[in-house]
Amino acid sequence: MRKKTCIFITTILLSINLYSQSVEFEQFKLDNGLNVILHKDNSAPVINTTLMFHVGGKNEENDKTGFAHFYEHLLGKETKNMKSGEWYKILSSNGGNGNAATSVDLTYYYATMPSNNLKLGLWRYSEMMLHPIIDQEGIDIQREAVKEEKRIRDNQPYSRFYEALKSNLFNEHTYKNPLIGVIEHLDNAVLQDFLDFRTKFYMPSNAVFVVAGDIEIEKTKDLIAQYFNAVPAAPKNPRKIIVEKPIINEIKAVEYDPNIQIPAVIIGFRTPSMKSRDARILDLISTYLSDGPSSKLYKKMVDKNKSAIEVQALNIAHEDYSMYAILSLPLGETSLEKLTEEMQEEIVKVQENLISENDYQKLQNKFENQFVNSNSSVEGIAVSLGEYFTLYGDANLINSEIDIYRSITREEIRDVAKKYLNTNQRLILEYLPENKKN
Repeated sequence: MRKKTCIFITTILLSINLYSQSVEFEQFKLDNGLNVILHKDNSAPVINTTLMFHVGGKNEENDKTGFAHFYEHLLGKETKNMKSGEWYKILSSNGGNGNAATSVDLTYYYATMPSNNLKLGLWRYSEMMLHPIIDQEGIDIQREAVKEEKRIRDNQPYSRFYEALKSNLFNEHTYKNPLIGVIEHLDNAVLQDFLDFRTKFYMPSNAVFVVAGDIEIEKTKDLIAQYFNAVPAAPKNPRKIIVEKPIINEIKAVEYDPNIQIPAVIIGFRTPSMKSRDARILDLISTYLSDGPSSKLYKKMVDKNKSAIEVQALNIAHEDYSMYAILSLPLGETSLEKLTEEMQEEIVKVQENLISENDYQKLQNKFENQFVNSNSSVEGIAVSLGEYFTLYGDANLINSEIDIYRSITREEIRDVAKKYLNTNQRLILEYLPENKKN
């Protein structure tokens, strides 16, 4: 999740006070289907513009992977009225910064800048939707850029564990495919493949545009209409529903990494959609087990038993299914089997016993603080509004989701651990140095 007693208490009180000030926003839709969310905050002369598309790695075909991430590169570069590489120079020269990101579920572009540059932000993202240049030259350039990005990632220690986790926990769902794509798929793709992918997913009805910060609502509405009304409408494509059969027998797998010297072991579970109450309960369990030196797993395995140099629990939330994982690195000659045993012991404790009232309150405090911190900037608010709208269908969760966490009981924590974190439902993934390969 995201020492002196008096300081701690002050922090909690401040967090509660800040959270009590709900995030106000206005939501509407243009005639072409583009969803728009506006949040006014005149406390500082700063704005954020975020354009988010409901498309990610899961929307690709099994033999055509990497297109969503590729489009993050491609769509953000050259347009009819802007040469490749110019945008970030323009943004920087106007006192702003920005970036883009792709996940398995969505893709978004964002820019934060002084509020007197509102028209610049509107122009940039309308230009992206109206006049992108998708041609063979641009594809060839970005293909090499993606290959280099993959090479850099592959050379980072433990960089492959997320993809290894996905590929072993999913059999049917396209979550199993690598987000950056299979290079052969991108090499074999032709221009028409990329054009078809854009036509299928990058229409106004599959997007939300968020403006947050020092704005005047009515003036901003008028400007958005001026810049975005010309974007042609297109029907939203129906989404594929891919259902996975439950895991009923333990899975064992091995992944080799040439960039590590110390092995790791990961216990992984396939868990429900991020939209579910159970997914939020698993958030609490993850934080309880592994959130810094005071967590149960760290105190047991690192401090007390000295069996591990690192242990971490992760609730990796996705739109259709999520993943829960606990990763540990051994200290000295500790076996991976021993680490697995110790991690599972802590899971069993959560399954069989109610966590203490004190630990429960600590969890609630951490989540309240995290909730406040995630919405402490116009950028954080803009991205949160976009994600809540896109993935949950309810932008107001930016104000109400914390109430869901507050309502979770200790009994639910125990019961959800019993439901999803059993040995017959788990993946045991040994993550080994390349020199251990036979």
